This record gives sequence, C-alpha cells and structure tokens, in this order.
Amino acid sequence: MPNLLESTQEYWRKLDELEAAYYNGEVSIEEVDRKVEELMADLGRERRIALNAVWSNIVGTIKEYQETAIGLFLVLGATYAWLAIQF
Repeated sequence: MPNLLESTQEYWRKLDELEAAYYNGEVSIEEVDRKVEELMADLGRERRIALNAVWSNIVGTIKEYQETAIGLFLVLGATYAWLAIQF
C-alpha cells in the first residue's frame, strides 16, 4: 500500500523549497503556478492510489467474510424487528 503520509510530507517539502526559490527570485510566479499545479496533480494521484488500495482491501475483506456478514446483518435485523415489536 502506498504511504500517503510520506507522499504528503514530500509535497509540503517541495512546496517549501518552491516558496524559498520564489522569494530568492530564482523562479517566476508563472513557474510557481505551473509547479504547484504539477505537485497537486502528483499528490492527487497518490491519494487516488491509496484510496483504491484501501477500497480493494475493504472489498476483499467483505468478500472473504461475506457469509459471516450476511448472518450478522440478519441477526441484527431480526433483533431490531423483535425490539421494535416489543416496545
């Protein structure tokens, strides 16, 4: 699974470097805008990869324990219905 925390820290480190370069007059505002857009796209891509990995994990777990989950939901539903009728 991708390390989202590490990717986010890398994003902020690069932003800090870019800010320092801008204040030192090493890059123009247009270049800053372009680079920030690239950095945001990279971080967005990393986030999508991480979310897809988490989602795949969840789906895999659900498929693995599908019968148990269905049984649990049926028992909970029956308990709720019984309690609703009682009170």
